[in-house]
Amino acid sequence: MDELEQRTIRKVSARLIPFLMLCYFIAYLDRVNVGFAAITMNKDIGLTATMFGFGSGIFFLAYFFFEVPSNLFLNRFGARKWIARIMVTWGIVSGLVAFVVPIGRVTGLGNEYSFYLLRILLGLAEAGFFPGIIFYLTLWYPSAYRARIIGMFMAAIPISSVIGAPVSGAVLGMDGLGGLAGWQWLFIIEAVPSLVLAVVTFSYLTDRPAEATWLAEDERAWLDVRLQAERAQREAVHAMSVWQAIFHIKVWALSFVYFGAVAGLYGVQFWLPQIVKAFGLTNFGTGVVVALPFAVASVAMVYYGRHSDKTLERPRHSAVALGVVALGIAAATLTSDPLLMMVAFTLGTVGVFAALPMIWTLPTAVLSGASAAAGIAVINSVGNLAGFVGPFAMGWIKDATGSFSGGLLLIAALAVVSLVIVLVLGHDRTLEQVPGAAE
Repeated sequence: MDELEQRTIRKVSARLIPFLMLCYFIAYLDRVNVGFAAITMNKDIGLTATMFGFGSGIFFLAYFFFEVPSNLFLNRFGARKWIARIMVTWGIVSGLVAFVVPIGRVTGLGNEYSFYLLRILLGLAEAGFFPGIIFYLTLWYPSAYRARIIGMFMAAIPISSVIGAPVSGAVLGMDGLGGLAGWQWLFIIEAVPSLVLAVVTFSYLTDRPAEATWLAEDERAWLDVRLQAERAQREAVHAMSVWQAIFHIKVWALSFVYFGAVAGLYGVQFWLPQIVKAFGLTNFGTGVVVALPFAVASVAMVYYGRHSDKTLERPRHSAVALGVVALGIAAATLTSDPLLMMVAFTLGTVGVFAALPMIWTLPTAVLSGASAAAGIAVINSVGNLAGFVGPFAMGWIKDATGSFSGGLLLIAALAVVSLVIVLVLGHDRTLEQVPGAAE
């Protein structure tokens, strides 16, 4: 790697990654804080485990239908404008969840259906954010850097739990302040940062390298030439239109791979606070314990991405991580000891977060331009349907059996299916090499 390449990648990373991590940190916190709110909210507004699981997951049905259009709009209007729009709307809707009871009273929908409606609206508001950022990163980073960069960006997920879990647990203790319940304050307080960041996003992000006045002229030229060469190399093998990408068999196969990983992510994330709370801990203690698996995972996912980038090997790295997901989550059902259970959940969580950036290197190696925007959105939208299936299945099985074990075993089985698919698909690593290196 020459000095110009090092200098350019270092500047791009310093400019983009910390800010994008902060944005995703807030987005993810707004998406999953419902898991902590449920500790007291479910009783206050009369939700059963099945109702809560359905409401938590219905977010992803709305997300599914608007994901592809949203990513295509981002490609057309630019990341700066579109991501700012997404952040404004999700911040407003997330804050409104605090007022689900009066909304239900005014609309006549009642608490249950008002909760469902707000979760649907949140899904519509946030659709396109994550795949938009994945697509955006393909506009700035050559293939050889993507696993580690996506890993660094996605580290915002476990970090949001490391920081957000104890904070959320503490905010639940604000019961009665201003006449509001602690869970209401949780939604209000955690919605504000997204509105502030929307304004910053509009002025801070740069849509494409050619517009990056903060790069030197030789840095912009190097990055543009490298990315254009890689794009030409991919299109020589896999030239696709938007519609071809949407219906390509590999895109859909990767959607099911991602489905299995996401089932592990949300199936545990939405329910872990309630599982840990049953250990007899306080709300704050629950937050601290829930944060531990994510603290370990945030370190593991970045290291694992770097290891994969060194060899450009993706399928086996993905398969190993998915195997760890299945092993950890299944092992959690074999014990009632809190310590052993948390060790198992930590193992499963590490596997989930090691797998996610690996999976995203696979489509970005064969897709480019508008076809990449569409294909990435398809994979994310179909995969995130697991965010509906996982939490709803967990809630339904919990109500039917009185135990979380059946739901956890279902999630472990989905990870095994994803493992098999990713190994069958394989991967052409030459499409990620520096153009000309293969010769």
